[in-house]
Amino acid sequence: MQADLIEREAANYASISFPEPRDFQTVAHEKLRHGRRAGHRCQQVMAPTGAGKTYLGMRVADEALRRGKSAIFVCDRTTLINQASAVADQYGLSAHGVIQAQHWRADRSAQFQIASVQTLANRGWPDADVIIIDESHTQYRGWVDHVQTCRAAVIGLSATPFSIGLGKIFTNLVNAATMHDLTQSGVLVPMRVFSCAKPDMAGAKTGGGEWTPGAAADRGMEIIGDVVIEWQKYASDRKTIVFGATITHCEEIARQFNEAGVMAACFTAETLPGERATLLAEYEKPDSALRVLVSVEALAKGFDVKDVGCVCDCRPLRKSLSTAIQMWGRGLRSSPDTGKTDCLLLDFSGNIIRFADDYSDIFYNGLDALDTGERLDKAVRKDDEQEKEGKACPACGYQPCGKRCIACGHEVVRSSLIVHEAGELVEFKVGKVNVGDKLTVWEQAVTLCRGQGNPDTAKGRAAHLYKSITGVFPRGLPDFEHTPNVTITRAVLNKARANSIAFHHGRAA
Repeated sequence: MQADLIEREAANYASISFPEPRDFQTVAHEKLRHGRRAGHRCQQVMAPTGAGKTYLGMRVADEALRRGKSAIFVCDRTTLINQASAVADQYGLSAHGVIQAQHWRADRSAQFQIASVQTLANRGWPDADVIIIDESHTQYRGWVDHVQTCRAAVIGLSATPFSIGLGKIFTNLVNAATMHDLTQSGVLVPMRVFSCAKPDMAGAKTGGGEWTPGAAADRGMEIIGDVVIEWQKYASDRKTIVFGATITHCEEIARQFNEAGVMAACFTAETLPGERATLLAEYEKPDSALRVLVSVEALAKGFDVKDVGCVCDCRPLRKSLSTAIQMWGRGLRSSPDTGKTDCLLLDFSGNIIRFADDYSDIFYNGLDALDTGERLDKAVRKDDEQEKEGKACPACGYQPCGKRCIACGHEVVRSSLIVHEAGELVEFKVGKVNVGDKLTVWEQAVTLCRGQGNPDTAKGRAAHLYKSITGVFPRGLPDFEHTPNVTITRAVLNKARANSIAFHHGRAA
């Protein structure tokens, strides 16, 4: 008891100095307060890379501490303990203890604890008024079981709260900001995508709908030479993270980079703590000779070296959008000091095309409910032979373009409320020229026939022009009268002229 009093007297909250919050951080904090007043004891924050999850968590802890309450900040990996502790010191929250095996800063009497979830599970939880769970999509039983029965207010922090069952733990979702918001404000940089050589995943072994790591690695081994060559072509002047499918795959990638004269190293679950510290200390140097770090997933979460300018995705995925977002996000933080203006994604996996629609939706809108994220990580995306290269944005040419272009924001606005089933959005060609999906072809046919010839026969002529391109008459599309006028492409106009010539020749014959 006396130790508690001594510690509380030593905690000088007047010395706490947080940077001024950004507008979205203030709004997110207020949403959490409102959610607590509404009766939500457990709340989940979705905060993209760069949104300041640790900053927000520390502010929540500080608010509790100033009111005489106790708080615990929980990390899902021991490697993040010292990082969180250093951040707390920088903000003036130096009166904290660390709950981790044999940690020099252990002090169970402190009101504020930074804790390893593994150590809490082994040694038990101290009583607390507020618990902040970092990377809460990683559902360790050590915290999941505890937060469902304890009295504390619980805040989960994650860039990708997509894992199964989060909606049963957290009753309120707070979107701190979207990736689009952060890009517009300069917190994140734009992502430029280059679709590179990819392994052929046809027939590759799957488990639970996802390609097995072994199968992905075996297929990926075939293109490692291309990875090095194309990196030298596009990103040789950029600090880079490469994601592979297995540790063996990563080791081979690093070996071939080094053989090409590019210093590279593996950073995986098998990398010893001392070696990790050495690698990170070297890689963080602005002029580091270490240009490439290769990892399976150890670098996908909580790794923040701002001057990373390139991410190579060599880990093919079919289901886990959250893993893809975490990987790509490692290069999106802005770095004005180094002149960084964008991040290159070299896609050796095909992931950017498989996930284009869902990624653009998350980029602009975040999540509307926790079970939405769960569904996104359960859906299997299948490669479509006709879509392998991905569609380019019709407004700016960015490729691949999902439902909404993440480069310019272009979005196709349809006057009809008809929703097309999967499989409808295939590209149709006139000769060798792609002219669009079924809706696009129909809109062009209507526009052309509406503006030419007998108005009484325009609807029928449009239907026949559409059939001559797609092979079927229009079904499930907006009716003729409510279809908007659009720009007509040269290919569709030439097809209409060819049809007309053939028709008149037929009549003459």
